[in-house]
Amino acid sequence: MKQNRNFIVGITAILIIMMLASGCVNKPSEQTEPTQITVSAASTLTESFEEIVEQFKIENPEIDVQLNLASSGALRMQIEAGAPIDVFASASQQHMNLLDEKEMIVKDSRTDFAQNSMVLIVPITSELEITSVDSLLNDSVKRFVISDPEISPAGTYSKQSLVESGLWNELEGKAVLAETVKQALVYVERDEVDAGFVFMTDAKIAKKDTIKIISTIPTSTDISYPITVLESSEHKKESQMFVDFVTGQKGKSILDSYGFTA
Repeated sequence: MKQNRNFIVGITAILIIMMLASGCVNKPSEQTEPTQITVSAASTLTESFEEIVEQFKIENPEIDVQLNLASSGALRMQIEAGAPIDVFASASQQHMNLLDEKEMIVKDSRTDFAQNSMVLIVPITSELEITSVDSLLNDSVKRFVISDPEISPAGTYSKQSLVESGLWNELEGKAVLAETVKQALVYVERDEVDAGFVFMTDAKIAKKDTIKIISTIPTSTDISYPITVLESSEHKKESQMFVDFVTGQKGKSILDSYGFTA
């Protein structure tokens, strides 16, 4: 009887080993890590893209989106330096064109997804008579802020408008350069300057009761925002999915809620 029992135990052990080797026994399923992509977006897109990323992750839990925000020029230089970026959303065509010329973008993925406008704003507590851009010439106006034209599209559009209106040479000495349009907005919110140039979308999300919009600033070119997948991306399929979401109905709806023309 004891020999029979030992025989049965031995046979059972051999069968279990064989089943494990052949994969017949179910193994605990391994958790699949989500694919991570990095999206570099112009700082003026901060609030809208934070919501877009949140909604995209809900619909695509297998993709983890990391958002990298800065001025378009700074982001372009990061990409040119080899930063591991998958998607680039710029506030100007210029910086996208520079990457296109270097064959660093997936051309078929490039598309314009939003439009904006420039406005002149002042602190809500301002007692200066600023009714238009021409008012900045008044001696009572000491300082106004624009974002750096070399790296920030908002600054480029602002300076371009002032140059085309013949005011830049007279006003340049009063200009304070901010690193980003968000920083320019903060200067006006804090009453640290007499006026400032920002995107309409930035003015709309300013802290309550801190600024007044004086006028829209004319620009000779449309302020349009391009987005693209980068050639260096190792996850082009997932990156294109994000681009498609931004340009799709849900992305357009979110952008519209933040004042962009989608």
